[in-house]
Amino acid sequence: MRSYYSFSEYLKTRFERRVQRISLNAGFDCPNRNGTLSASGCIFCNEKGFSRFAGTRLTLAEQIKESMNFVRARFGAEKFLAYFQNASGTYAQTAKLKEAYDVIKDFPDIVGLFISTRPDCMDEEKLDLVAGYCDNYEVWVEYGVQSVHDKSLKYLNRSHTFSQSLEAIENTARRGIKVGTHIIIGIPGETREDIIETARVIAHLPVSGVKLHVLHILRDTPLEKVFIEGKLNLLKQDEYISLACDFIERLDPGCVILRLVSDANPAVLVSPAWINEKQKLIESVESEFNKRGTCQGAKYDKNNLCVR
Repeated sequence: MRSYYSFSEYLKTRFERRVQRISLNAGFDCPNRNGTLSASGCIFCNEKGFSRFAGTRLTLAEQIKESMNFVRARFGAEKFLAYFQNASGTYAQTAKLKEAYDVIKDFPDIVGLFISTRPDCMDEEKLDLVAGYCDNYEVWVEYGVQSVHDKSLKYLNRSHTFSQSLEAIENTARRGIKVGTHIIIGIPGETREDIIETARVIAHLPVSGVKLHVLHILRDTPLEKVFIEGKLNLLKQDEYISLACDFIERLDPGCVILRLVSDANPAVLVSPAWINEKQKLIESVESEFNKRGTCQGAKYDKNNLCVR
């Protein structure tokens, strides 16, 4: 058994069969790049780096069929989770969102609905819509929180504050929808103490899962320019592993680690290359936990007094 509560373990317990997540592009936009909040977007974002269907002309039904066939052949999956990943998955009129989400009803082997979005792209009407799927599906909303520190959100050009994330998390969990949070480790200017503070805060919110990312450079992003100019030092692999373990030690043991580290399309990834060595990273994290004699939750305090 791993030293942390992995997503694969969660799915195996929940469904007792091989379940795989398939990423989908519903063609939604993002207010942080269409000029509503910003025209440049988050400084790290290039959908070609993480999305199989970036810029696709395939319909959602066609994406689902293609992905299911691929995942069945490669992983032997029996059931699937539909993951609306691209742009902001709730940034549209409610009727358009419903039309997109309802496509999963035509596929009996889809057992879950996962939606990735910004915390400022959710409201009560949209929460009503998403909550309506909970009776028949495993439903999660993943918010791009990234950090609890507004200085870091400003650096990333997120165009939202942590208070907006806090409000979205609490309102979503109140509806019985599972909440996932995306967190970036390695944001310039953040110290180890800042990262631990993010872990401590997230650990005491109604968050069901955390997806960890290391700050990395994708082509054709504002961050690439900063990197080329030599103004950015990225974390080394051993540094990330240590910080990731620091973070996980402070989470509730029941919080699912949805992803241990980000990965990226090699054709779009500039640096660091080590993020795509998934199995090596998993083994290194286990080795670090074993060396420390700790595991997920080892420094979690339910009374909000997290050990530093």
